[in-house]
Amino acid sequence: MGLLEFNKLPINTLVGADWKTFNQITAGRTIDPAYKGKYRLTKAVCRLLSTLAPLQDKRYEKLLTDKPLEHDPVFILGHWRSGTTFMHNVFSCDKHFGYNTTYQTVFPHLMMWGQPFFKKNMSWLMPDKRPTDNMELAVDLPQEEEFALANMMPYTYYNFWFLPKHMQEYADKYLLFDDISEAELKVFEETFTKLIKISLWNTHGTQFLSKNPPHTGRVKELVKMFPNAKFIYLMRNPYTVFESTRSFFTNTIQPLKLQDISNEELQENILSVYAKLYHKYEADKKFIPEGNLVEVRFEDYETNAFDMTQEIYQKLQIPGFEEARADIEAYVNKKKGYKKNKYQYKPETVELVEKNWSFALEQWGYKL
Repeated sequence: MGLLEFNKLPINTLVGADWKTFNQITAGRTIDPAYKGKYRLTKAVCRLLSTLAPLQDKRYEKLLTDKPLEHDPVFILGHWRSGTTFMHNVFSCDKHFGYNTTYQTVFPHLMMWGQPFFKKNMSWLMPDKRPTDNMELAVDLPQEEEFALANMMPYTYYNFWFLPKHMQEYADKYLLFDDISEAELKVFEETFTKLIKISLWNTHGTQFLSKNPPHTGRVKELVKMFPNAKFIYLMRNPYTVFESTRSFFTNTIQPLKLQDISNEELQENILSVYAKLYHKYEADKKFIPEGNLVEVRFEDYETNAFDMTQEIYQKLQIPGFEEARADIEAYVNKKKGYKKNKYQYKPETVELVEKNWSFALEQWGYKL
């Protein structure tokens, strides 16, 4: 058990941002009175740690900047709470994959210099379970890369965790890439490529394995960046996704936010963003070359994860399954007794989902 409770953190994850990114994200934004102490402490720690970023930049330029990627990435897509974490953990048992770690999400500029020291302290402080479910937390476990990107550039959707009053603005521009400028897109491409190279260097992988729900809205751009990338899209019962996402967002935003947002506003944003993300993916998946996309119902994957993982490897022509077979099987067997959160759908939940997300219910054939 870590020393700090997640919901009582005195700082937020922007402590790991470089100084330029911190200032670009917060410039011109209102910090509500209740969070000014957290903002000032986060800013002070960020200012101190960001002085170390040039040390990594020098190592990166020397070792990685001109090194080409051996393989295009594998992207696990899907709305939050669609089972992407479980699949990410299964696939990451394959040692040929590299990935973004939990430590890297917070301290992306302290990877190639100072990592042992800072990682030890982070491990000592952080809780060992995610606050919203029973999934394990540890500094070296695979993690989605959006928090890391949020500490490396200002053009990410996860700015909404800190500044939730601008959630829809961030969704339209940095989740769906609507109205994003060419200059901003170029920064995204360069920053994401840098993150991938450092992740592979750190985990000794040869192919990047991404699990990042925001990428679900960026398929067209990702195919442009990585023409032979492989994509796995997870769908899950929308009633469950709504209940789980509302719980996840409501709890996770508490220690991160620098602005107030009501539960009603957050709920409306969840309903809206789900629809936007769904339709953007459906519109853009045609850009994925034939044979490079597999769509999976999470309920099916959860029931038979080992066999379906083998099938996905074969369909997408991903190398390495036989070498990873024993590790994948061991992990899947270990998780068979895992106790998930159970959701009792309230009448208002059913009404909200059927009113706002009927398109998903109909396409995927989900019923109560």
